[in-house]
Amino acid sequence: MNIGQFATLTGLSAHTLRYYEKIGLLQSVVRNGSGHRDYAAKEAEWIGFINRLKETGMPLKQILTYAELRVQGDVTAGQRQQLLEQHATQLAERIRQEQEHLAALKQKIHYYQTHF
Repeated sequence: MNIGQFATLTGLSAHTLRYYEKIGLLQSVVRNGSGHRDYAAKEAEWIGFINRLKETGMPLKQILTYAELRVQGDVTAGQRQQLLEQHATQLAERIRQEQEHLAALKQKIHYYQTHF
């Protein structure tokens, strides 16, 4: 599919897709006879995972590291697992902190509800 179709499918802009290709996050993009990018539908799953990592706060540099390891194949499965485990630990800590913040806000809201 062309870049416009793929952008619609993934929810990313064509500019972002070109950038991801330039920095190495998308490495299997082929060109058709006219030289235009031709994206495979299976790449949408990879983009979805990239988006998930971004949404959980993983820095782009770490996502690139993961992508480089992914290209190397099964030999790097342990390294990829370790990278994801480290990120999951960091994410769990952030969630714990956010829950503390939420509890403090709820406590303050309760104060206003009962005193005013």
